[in-house]
Amino acid sequence: MRSDITAPPTADDLRQAVATIIGTEPGEITGDANLVFLGLGSLEMMRLVTRWRRQGIAVEFGELAAEPTVEAWQRHLRAAWEARQVKSGEAVG
Repeated sequence: MRSDITAPPTADDLRQAVATIIGTEPGEITGDANLVFLGLGSLEMMRLVTRWRRQGIAVEFGELAAEPTVEAWQRHLRAAWEARQVKSGEAVG
């Protein structure tokens, strides 16, 4: 993941983050795969949420836990990113 983010994490970023945690290759994680079934635990999910919050993306653990897929997470992170952009008065692109 980027520490100096200028955009929300991409699907590839999310796959890489999860793959590192569960010990698999990013290419093995499909967009609709249930990340919990693949081995991602709630503690690891909380760590990811904390990382993204520190990067300025106000994502909620409950949203990610309710839909634990790369596709859903990307939607939630993008929405949180766009809300942050609007709140700070920046253009949304």
